[in-house]
Amino acid sequence: MTKPTIVFAGSVYPGQFGGLCDYLRSNGLADSYFLTTPGYRNKNLHHGPHILGFTPDGKIVGPQSYYYSAKVERSARISRGLLKALKTFETHKKIDVVVTHSLWGAPHFLYDEIDAAIVSYIEFPSYRAHGWDPSYPPDEAQRIGDRNMEMLHFHQALCSDLVICPSHHAKSMFPQALRSNIEVQLEGFDFASDPTPEPADAPRPFTIGFSARDLSSAKGFETYVRLVDQLVARGVEAEFIALGDAEATTYGFEAQWVARHYDGAVASFRDHLLRVYPHAAEKIRFPGKLPYDEFVREISGIDLFLYPLKYGVANWGLVEILGRGGCVIAPDRGYAAELIQDDVNGRLLPDDDAAWIAEILALMDDPARRYRYGTAARQLARQAYSLAAVAPRYMRLFRLAMDNRRARSAG
Repeated sequence: MTKPTIVFAGSVYPGQFGGLCDYLRSNGLADSYFLTTPGYRNKNLHHGPHILGFTPDGKIVGPQSYYYSAKVERSARISRGLLKALKTFETHKKIDVVVTHSLWGAPHFLYDEIDAAIVSYIEFPSYRAHGWDPSYPPDEAQRIGDRNMEMLHFHQALCSDLVICPSHHAKSMFPQALRSNIEVQLEGFDFASDPTPEPADAPRPFTIGFSARDLSSAKGFETYVRLVDQLVARGVEAEFIALGDAEATTYGFEAQWVARHYDGAVASFRDHLLRVYPHAAEKIRFPGKLPYDEFVREISGIDLFLYPLKYGVANWGLVEILGRGGCVIAPDRGYAAELIQDDVNGRLLPDDDAAWIAEILALMDDPARRYRYGTAARQLARQAYSLAAVAPRYMRLFRLAMDNRRARSAG
């Protein structure tokens, strides 16, 4: 079969699927292109002529005209611009597959308007399905507004030729009636280059780390701080480091709780926790949001990672940690158990502080076991999630979407 023409669409590049798009093209697997917003296109022209632009039908950053349907309105502006760009593309080249991000490359105006198979990547259907910490609940307006996000995703699951979710845990959040059109595949990672360790002037202390895009309740940051507080109180000698953005948008509602509880006097959820856990506040180092190369170098120097996830459906940072040979403790539930086999490439534990503290102390005294977990983590992650590993799987999914499209057209 000839190489298919695949157009990826998202407001941010490289963002979702940027690496995959480039990999498919450079390795001759597909004639792939990436449609993104003008600013991101202009920043990334050096990646090649396959980086193309689309202009949303109005502003997509900041509040929309009506709070309760803001995500649907923003998605409509994106989808309207995307439809126009795809129709222009089709005047000179037939498209086989369009791969969209459900919100930032929203496909809902494309159905029956273009001939290509449409694949929607949906991370999770709604905050209601995803989960949030009962200690920091959404207010009524957020609960009601969330229904529109759910509605948009259910419609995509029904109308797309294929839906891709990042984990089986994410797929389970959809109604049973919609799951037959959903496939699970986590994105691929570029593990081609490992950082060169920086020479240390002196032996460094044992390092216990946390890493996530956002220092949020959903990612388990509160549990990490609480565990560190207990370890410091016990006199445990270690360096503690938390990688992530303390003020990033999160998958929860803790930021609104902090703003209301402190009447604006405390800047972030992190700063609230440091007030609650003073022992941890004295010891945790916060490098902040780092450039990718610095982030990789930082995680490569951490001896033990705590990943006490509360809610989530996928975490690219966790795959980076495993793929770089990190030793990880994670909860025995949710999507973490899809990535970690207990006592093979990490530890899976129940939500019990005493169990986590005991395992942390045991692993601190057992470098051979940490090495065994880290070696297996590196090998398994690269076998399963390197770009070379996932690219053939994605190509099978894209061909499945093309078959689904043909069958639907014939019917």
